[in-house]
Amino acid sequence: MSPALGAFADPLAIARPLSWVVVAAFLTAGVLVDRDRDRARSVGVVAWGLFAVFWLVLVPHFVFTQKSIVEGLGSIAAVPLSAYAGYRLWQGRDSLFVLTRAVGIMGLLYLPFAYVPLLETNPIREFAIETVAAQTHALLGLIGVDPTLMAGTEYFSQVTNSDYQYVGTFLFPGDSQPITYTIIIACTGVGSMSIIAGLILAVKAPLERKLRALALALPVIYVLNLFRNVFIATTFGQQRMQWFVDPVMTVFGLSDPQLVSYYLADRILAQVGSVVALAVITWLVVRELPGVLAVVDDVLYLVTGSEYDLQEALDVQETPADGAASDD
Repeated sequence: MSPALGAFADPLAIARPLSWVVVAAFLTAGVLVDRDRDRARSVGVVAWGLFAVFWLVLVPHFVFTQKSIVEGLGSIAAVPLSAYAGYRLWQGRDSLFVLTRAVGIMGLLYLPFAYVPLLETNPIREFAIETVAAQTHALLGLIGVDPTLMAGTEYFSQVTNSDYQYVGTFLFPGDSQPITYTIIIACTGVGSMSIIAGLILAVKAPLERKLRALALALPVIYVLNLFRNVFIATTFGQQRMQWFVDPVMTVFGLSDPQLVSYYLADRILAQVGSVVALAVITWLVVRELPGVLAVVDDVLYLVTGSEYDLQEALDVQETPADGAASDD
């Protein structure tokens, strides 16, 4: 297969390099807004348009490859929402410059872990995966669960995902055949931490308050993510959720019944729980950094089409240095 055809067959082959272009556009708009707002608006609109294309490319990956309800619906919804954000920014909704800057920062924090072009191996990614895997293994030992922790290549005969090169795969005996649960970059909590950190760093507020908000949110996300991994590993490895086996296999298109526990634990319970946890952590951040609510207001506007003022509704006070008044 030619490289061009391979790129179309693999959405990630397109999405990964495109992601750096998207992040560069968002960051450029965020930098320009205080110097040349008209040019920043043009660049920001292009960034949101490219972001819509980025999510469109990833829809098949999340829907058909990952078979994730949460990520699949999220990627589908992100396409029109990104395009609409660009349209509203072009129409003069300048508050969206804060969200634009936030998305750029999120990407800048996340992409070094997810994908670094021109590098066959990624030491940052390897460190994150193997550290989280080792800590998850230690926690499993505390509750009497002791799978073998190994490199994925020690078990899988054919490996195409670079995550499987690292020591991050748990091997359980299983029922009909051995069960493996592999920690990949999505299991490290880096994505959620990047989202929260991007929100915090994008708003106008004193550095001290931003640092306090980061110190509050990031450790909580990290610890909750470790417990999430323990939950999935235990539930899947010990087959604790073999519920509605035939319907679940039909819905997700599974061929191995042992995967039912994994899909119920991860694709439904853990992913929905992660969304809820992220919302709660955002609320904790808001108590320290009320300016974050301005970004949440814009997200709600894009989703519902209605205006919100959560600071007033929730009676959250902010100091004059908080928020992003200069971007309105």
